[in-house]
Amino acid sequence: MEKIYVGEISHYYPKISVAVLKLENSLRKGDKISIEGYTTNFSQVVESMQIEHKNVEEAKKGDSIGLKVVDRVRVGDKVYKIVE
Repeated sequence: MEKIYVGEISHYYPKISVAVLKLENSLRKGDKISIEGYTTNFSQVVESMQIEHKNVEEAKKGDSIGLKVVDRVRVGDKVYKIVE
């Protein structure tokens, strides 16, 4: 199993469980990711992401995306793509 750094959480909206993520690497729907931080550590599959409030299948390096998350995240948490 390999982990590829994808980016860092810059904002979190708890009411809608959406994290804002500035990408350092590409990410697509269906990718398995791991979100890790001081008190955060969980994995999930990317099921929904948006750029400028529009659903997208794939986002590339440099994009800022809204990512639906299954658990609470914090600003500064790191996101990794898991490659089996």
